[in-house]
Amino acid sequence: MEFLLLVFIAILSGLVGSLVGLGGGIILVPATLFIGLNLGMIPELTPQKVVGLSVVMMIFTGLASTLSYMKSKTVDYKSGLIFFIGSIPGTILGAWVNKGLDLPSFNLYFGILLIILATILLVRDKLKPVQWFVKNGMKQEFTDASGKTYVYGYPIWFAVTITFAIGFASGLFGIGGGSMIVPAMIILFLFPPHVAVATSMFMVFLSSIVSSASHIYLGHVPWLYTIPVIPGAYIGAKLGAALNKRIKSDTLVLALRIILLLLGIRSILDGLL
Repeated sequence: MEFLLLVFIAILSGLVGSLVGLGGGIILVPATLFIGLNLGMIPELTPQKVVGLSVVMMIFTGLASTLSYMKSKTVDYKSGLIFFIGSIPGTILGAWVNKGLDLPSFNLYFGILLIILATILLVRDKLKPVQWFVKNGMKQEFTDASGKTYVYGYPIWFAVTITFAIGFASGLFGIGGGSMIVPAMIILFLFPPHVAVATSMFMVFLSSIVSSASHIYLGHVPWLYTIPVIPGAYIGAKLGAALNKRIKSDTLVLALRIILLLLGIRSILDGLL
């Protein structure tokens, strides 16, 4: 039963993560903690093992999504590599800090992060784009299928700084980083939404390799449970990338805001009580 549930969770994680550029871990981590520890179906799991499972999964969601987005030519490889370079030290540091967290502490801090992410998603559409970063940074252009040209960009020093913080959260909680970098890319750097999602998944793929290596070294990966999770996540990510080209993700993002808020409140209460 737990294997079937993990397959379902992995497909949903890959689908949602790829569709809106989140990476998938933000769904997998709380859902797996719930069925594994709250319901007692996988009692040997720990927060460290769930995070290890999540970062391994995100290698494959990132790969599947990137391969799909490569065909539509929406991946900004240069920006993705710059963001990845900035995230490397943060990812390693986050994985190292993770080993010292017990379950109540993990739930408390993870819940706070989920509420912050829900708030970011909530206000994302209400914030006016910031022009300063494009005017004072490296500029790039993208022309979509309809012929509309977008100008976007960022100061490299700022991009490296922000991705260090995102890499730290990714290594600590196994969430991938896309949930934080996509709003920054759209609001601060003026990325076209589809380019932001595609580039985010490319960065998630690269940073998950580093994060996975760190967690493997620390012994945090429950290899048995990668069997249902990896193929499920890969299939979900391919579906999400295909849907991203066809539908607007506004409805999904609205649902995700509510889900993250509820999960965050529950996680904080679990941590405190």
